[in-house]
Amino acid sequence: MIEVRNLTKRYGDTTAVDDLSFTVHPGLVTGFLGPNGAGKSTTMRMIVGLDRPTGGEALVDGKRYQDLDRPLRHVGVLLDPAAVHHGRRALDHLRWLAASNGIGRRRAEDLLEQVGLGGVRHKRIRALSLGMKQRLGVAAALLGDPGVLMFDEPVNGLDPEGVRWIRDLMRGLAREGRTVFVSSHLMSEMALTADHVVIVARGQLVQETPMETLTRNGSLEDAYLDLTSGRGL
Repeated sequence: MIEVRNLTKRYGDTTAVDDLSFTVHPGLVTGFLGPNGAGKSTTMRMIVGLDRPTGGEALVDGKRYQDLDRPLRHVGVLLDPAAVHHGRRALDHLRWLAASNGIGRRRAEDLLEQVGLGGVRHKRIRALSLGMKQRLGVAAALLGDPGVLMFDEPVNGLDPEGVRWIRDLMRGLAREGRTVFVSSHLMSEMALTADHVVIVARGQLVQETPMETLTRNGSLEDAYLDLTSGRGL
């Protein structure tokens, strides 16, 4: 479970996240929706301790991320597929991450096959396409077989087959009872993936609801635009 409690982040006079509270439950794909600049990435970065909150807190299974022992075994995260050492080979990158959390070397090899990168395991990351880097990031998130998964805009750079693959993967992980939290600004994609949605705009919570509630009264796109523009349903 992920719990966000009154989370706030300010950069000088700019408030990126404003007193935000919500809960992400296991067994569901929870979509984190909002326009570009709504505070989604900043919120995710605070959940995993990359940004320090100005106020409030974020907990994973009741603990702050930085207090987790061997965090890759608890939380798998894909925030920025380009935030890796581009001179490393794909397999070496995963092996390095695995070693840092006491995970066996074989796990890295198996995951490269699982995400469709077995044929490029010895290529340097700089030579991989954006879509391949996304798949490598997914493999890194799965390394510790964690109960909580977080993906920030995971379909960027993927071709249609890749989009279908990541969609099926997330839903499969949720069916296993894991907590799956995925951000997007594309309501159409989340309509095919998410069971529950947390909608934010201007750093504030707009609505937290089952996806079916948004689709019950007509156009999903119209409901989303009404919510994020402040007009309400």
